[in-house]
Amino acid sequence: MKPSTTYKSADLTRSLLRRSRQGALATLMPGSGDPYCSLVNVATAPDGTPLLLISRLAIHTKNILADPRVSLMLDERAPGDPLEGARIMLAGLAVPIPEGELETARRRYLAAHPSAETFVDFPDFSFVGLRLQNAHLVAGFGRIVDLPASDFLTATDGAESLIAAEPEIVAHMNADHLGTMNLYATVLLCAESDDWRCTGCDPDGLDMQAGSRTLRLAFPARIQTPAALRQTLKEMADRARASQR
Repeated sequence: MKPSTTYKSADLTRSLLRRSRQGALATLMPGSGDPYCSLVNVATAPDGTPLLLISRLAIHTKNILADPRVSLMLDERAPGDPLEGARIMLAGLAVPIPEGELETARRRYLAAHPSAETFVDFPDFSFVGLRLQNAHLVAGFGRIVDLPASDFLTATDGAESLIAAEPEIVAHMNADHLGTMNLYATVLLCAESDDWRCTGCDPDGLDMQAGSRTLRLAFPARIQTPAALRQTLKEMADRARASQR
């Protein structure tokens, strides 16, 4: 992931949240209240809620069961000095994923972390979501801001048809539009050409991944329906092709 060159706090926080695949999870030890930090894999729900797949055997899971207060640090992993890249500290509560949202959580997590397919159904593993309260963004020297979760999470009201169609949208993009996604990546997002594949979509943007590399294609305006998504993606592809002429 390349370090950001423009600075809009909510947009940068949202992009970093969507692009991140690993983070440092801080929990509290029962009794003493001592901080405990662990490395976790991360995906996001349609609204941007961080999703974790955790085992009951892990210390951080035992900590969460005793006290759900957590923080999650995500960073851009910029080359060179890591402190020059943007990073966010997300604070909130770790809560079980409701039964009605488990299928979506499972699908989106496995799209981000295909290797988890080998253990996702083990009985000691379960999904939790981080019910975020706020974020602390550090985007470089003098660029530090605190944001409420409402500023960077994605509103999903009115976009039920888009969210319901996400599995078909992702499958269609990966079956028929790999060249277009590579165009988005190389022309619109200035990334290197690669086997870019769609891992998810939501009202604010499209998530793409090639191996361990991730990209976030933000839409110019909020999308609510599959028809609006098709039109927006076509317009963005036309713009990318026109810039190559």
